[in-house]
Order: sequence, then C-alpha cells, then structure tokens
Amino acid sequence: MSRVAKAPITIPEGVDVSQTEGKLSVKGKLGEMSMHVNSSVVILNTDNVLTFSLAEVSRKEEKGAWAQAGTVRANTANLIKGVTEGWEKKLTLIGVGYRAQAKGKVLNLTLGFSHPVNYNLPEGISVETPSQTEVIVKGIDKQKVGQAAAEIRAFRPPEPYKGKGVRYKDEQVVRKAAKKK
Repeated sequence: MSRVAKAPITIPEGVDVSQTEGKLSVKGKLGEMSMHVNSSVVILNTDNVLTFSLAEVSRKEEKGAWAQAGTVRANTANLIKGVTEGWEKKLTLIGVGYRAQAKGKVLNLTLGFSHPVNYNLPEGISVETPSQTEVIVKGIDKQKVGQAAAEIRAFRPPEPYKGKGVRYKDEQVVRKAAKKK
C-alpha cells in the first residue's frame, strides 16, 4: 500500500481545485494547470483537504492502483505548489569565458565553442541571469522547469578533470586525478 497516497493535502487559500470526469484542474495566483487522473483513483475534497483512495478494483489490481494513487497525490501536490509559489532550478557556469545572458524568450550562452549558443525558452518558462555565471529557470510546471534546466546543462555538461561546464547549483562533480607520469 502506498504511504504517499494516504497523506492528505491541505489546499492553501486562493487556490481553486476542481475535478471533472478524469481530469483535475488547479487554479492559483500564478496560473492554471490540469492533469489526467487515473480511473482507479478517487479524489475527495472535504473542507479544503484532498484525500486519495481507490475506486472498486479487484484484489489482483489493488497494488498497482495504490501506486497510481500515490502518483496522483504527488502530482497534485506539485500542481498546487506550482500555482502558488512556482518552481525554479539554479544553474552555475564554471569555466573561463563562460557566461549567460537572458534576452526576452532567448538565453544566450557563451560556453567555449566557436559560436554562441542560443536557447529558445519553451512556453511558460522564464529565465533570469543575476550574474553572468548564474542562470535561474522559473515556471509553474515542475516537469517543464526541470526539462529546460536539463537541456541548458546538456550544452556543456561538467567534465571530470577540471570541472568546467554547466552544472546545477547543488551538484557535486566527482573529479578525476590527472594522468600521472
């Protein structure tokens, strides 16, 4: 049985959660998001507290249904946090001459190539560059924020010898020893 699915979610003030057949919609101050809900999961809203349980399923399907309930509960919590606070990922550029500059919906990166790298931001994602070596990716959709940050990191992932490249703020790069004579 999923322990995640058993934890209730308290809906914060200013957030509207509505459910139609097979779809859950969450509306908050930063925007509106919706997701598909598996047919084996039942969501109950009582006094601004969401609880998750199973629909009528056979004994054989019960374990998979609890897993689906846990997934729906986690995704619902992510939607609620996204429309109230938003999600962000911080990236750091490490290397001589590596810099980033945000220009509207385009992130201009200089990463040691013979040409600059221009990354067009997906819909619903914004980027800030507080300094030339810091990039903050923001949005209300956790999946899109993580995907955009991973695509930016993939242009020049950190290498193990000098540690140069684009890395997440809290990422630890395992360094290798240089070649010995």
